Amino acid sequence: MPNSLQHESSPYLLQHANNPVNWYAWNDDTLALARKENKLILVSIGYSACHWCHVMEHESFEDAAVAEIMNRDFINIKVDREERPDIDMVYMGAVQIMTGQGGWPLNCFALPDGRPVYGGTYFPKQQWLNVLQNLAALFKENPDKAYEYAGNLVNGLEQLEIPKAQTEEAFDRSTLQRSVQKWKQAFDAEHGGPNRAPKFPLPNNYLFLLNYSHYEHDAAVKKHLDLTLAKMARGGIYDQLGGGFARYSTDIYWKVPHFEKMLYDNAQLVSLYAQAYKQSPQELYKQTVYETIAFVERELCSPDWGFYSALDADSEGMEGKYYVWEKEELENLLGEDFSLFADYYQVNETGYWEDGYYILMRDADDASVALKYHISVEELRAKINAARSALLAVREQRVRPGLDHKILAAWNGLMCKALGETYLVFGEERFKTLALKNAQYLQQEYCLADGKLLRVKNKSTVISGFLDDYAFTADAFMTVYLITADESWLLQARSLCDYALSAFYSEKDRTFFYTDASEEKLIVRKAEWSDNVIPSSASQMALNLRRLSVYFEEPNYLSVAEKLLRSVLAEIAQYGPGYSNWGILLLELLQPPTELVIVGNNVNENLAALYKQTSPNVIFAVSDKPSDLPLVRNRYVHDSTLMYVCKNHSCLLPTPSVEEALRQLEDH
Repeated sequence: MPNSLQHESSPYLLQHANNPVNWYAWNDDTLALARKENKLILVSIGYSACHWCHVMEHESFEDAAVAEIMNRDFINIKVDREERPDIDMVYMGAVQIMTGQGGWPLNCFALPDGRPVYGGTYFPKQQWLNVLQNLAALFKENPDKAYEYAGNLVNGLEQLEIPKAQTEEAFDRSTLQRSVQKWKQAFDAEHGGPNRAPKFPLPNNYLFLLNYSHYEHDAAVKKHLDLTLAKMARGGIYDQLGGGFARYSTDIYWKVPHFEKMLYDNAQLVSLYAQAYKQSPQELYKQTVYETIAFVERELCSPDWGFYSALDADSEGMEGKYYVWEKEELENLLGEDFSLFADYYQVNETGYWEDGYYILMRDADDASVALKYHISVEELRAKINAARSALLAVREQRVRPGLDHKILAAWNGLMCKALGETYLVFGEERFKTLALKNAQYLQQEYCLADGKLLRVKNKSTVISGFLDDYAFTADAFMTVYLITADESWLLQARSLCDYALSAFYSEKDRTFFYTDASEEKLIVRKAEWSDNVIPSSASQMALNLRRLSVYFEEPNYLSVAEKLLRSVLAEIAQYGPGYSNWGILLLELLQPPTELVIVGNNVNENLAALYKQTSPNVIFAVSDKPSDLPLVRNRYVHDSTLMYVCKNHSCLLPTPSVEEALRQLEDH
């Protein structure tokens, strides 16, 4: 019989709805049941595309004997970490204190009141049985010991959340120079990325390095960045046929991925490659952007223009089966073009994976392969594109990986911003259309009348927004304002950030907490400081506030952003990769404040021309009609287009010429 998860909407929870384990969702009724029956709680956390979550389910949660013990002695709660990252943060913190490491699946045992007592990540079946039996015996025979340990553990969690000390020292370039000097020691000079495995793309790290190399003229950083971007785009971590990146590679070569594809990775990598193209217009970067957006549009876009969360790694019970190829299959499909295709995509010992399967990846550039086969680069590309189309058609007939159809506000914000930025860089109208339709979807479905924002909304689940939802959605809306010249998007972004200041920010602690003060209270209230695969919500909110302080001449926004940044200056210097979004904010604040205001009847064309040729710290304001926005007020002139360059709170004479505006930016 299905358990109570059958009534949930999360694909991850539904994956467990037919387990013999009597799973519950996290809610007030489930927590009350644990208190009523005085049983330990198992909080088991994962996500739909998690490979080892599937393994543990098959080994343990589908086993009747294991389920019997779990159902008898525990209240078993399944949590989708992408729906409820607040719960994940609390119990992940507890497991990291206990074991020194974390990951998913996350399995944490807690007292009936929710305080953690023991946990870990993946457990093989026999070890899992031992854990269940030992914990059940402990709680039955010596509950005082369990309560004492839980009390100490919660004290430890609370200590972790003590607000960071702030330094009053001036923002200084040396902080970033020390940070990057340490960072360079971990560069992989042959394959790009870090000199260890596994390798995660970590787009925000490379966006920081891109901006740093621009401002500091650091050739070594730029060389490492270009190497990394090329190796990732040509590696097995990138879907060479269909576009889009897998979550990470298991080796140092960017070759063998865990094959799940996440919206948040692909959104940020689209932004990164677009910004890299802006500074170094390489065809590989453009191709990667266009193909990745095509993948998102084809496979992760809902009929309502929301973006789904992820594609699973597995299909037909095998990881990566949808994406890999056998040599004989390729020979039969490609015929006389197989040899060229095999050279181009490394169907040889380099691309060999296991069990007769090959992962498509690239090494040589197009010109080298064309020279070998005595054909032009254009002929080579025509043959490769024809082969790709043929193989994609065959791949479409395979059993597809599972789709996680959750639409998360934060991740949609990342994708919406990426589409807006790529429109500004490449001028592709469909990117603008996609960005606007997604923003309209978020506004209509996720933005509430009282200024609040939802994280998830569907027929059976409505979850209020967390700080990352506000931060990334506001960032996206500011980008949509730029590409549309519609100030309502900027005002909506301000409204979201104002709500975040009232409900998430503590003036006393000088801290943004991750959870809304008016929503459910967990055993500790977490703050999110360090940047990871996704930048921290606090760092993104600080960047938003800095931009809003310019648009609205509101000094408090900048004051809050600077206070937050002062809390992590030591961390930036010590470990740059963990604070790269903060590093981007520091880089911006170290440059002279620069605004470029475009007003009149030809805003879009001038914006596109200027955006492609300006530094990352330039803040654009645009308007095609009279406006009360401080940067734009009294500057609109009917039937003409003017550009105002402002530096250090002083504006030069307006010009109708893009070339003159660029000259003013360079000279002043």
